[in-house]
Amino acid sequence: MTQDSFDRYISYNPVISLNVLQIVARQIIARGVSGSIVNVSSQLSQSPLKNSGAYSAGKAAMDMLTKVMALELGPQKIRVNSVNPTLVMTRLGLKHFGDPEKATVFTSRIVLGRLAEVDDVTNSILFLLSDKSAMITGSRLNVDGGYLI
Repeated sequence: MTQDSFDRYISYNPVISLNVLQIVARQIIARGVSGSIVNVSSQLSQSPLKNSGAYSAGKAAMDMLTKVMALELGPQKIRVNSVNPTLVMTRLGLKHFGDPEKATVFTSRIVLGRLAEVDDVTNSILFLLSDKSAMITGSRLNVDGGYLI
């Protein structure tokens, strides 16, 4: 891990996200309505891989930011949660882990036997944004097919 990569991931994940989240929270409060915010973190915030120190640390900071924001924004009726997916088959996921042999670092531990698709993550986000999750705040929803079991 280099200082540059650590600084980049720490500034990218929690710092940039905090700026956006503050804007969204202010707008919800100004409208006088309840709301829901969902951060996207990663399973790597809880179970890192070798050479993922900077990325894992940035995502772990996102998880704590989610909890603190839930605590602070709850009185304004704003729920804050995070979705923590395993490896998702996005363009970047395919670039780094498209080779099935390389992906075994994930697939060998995923109980459901497959990597996540984009819809797996977006459907989880939609659930947390919906009224169907009205009593969920400060939570981390692992979208990992059982990886962390």
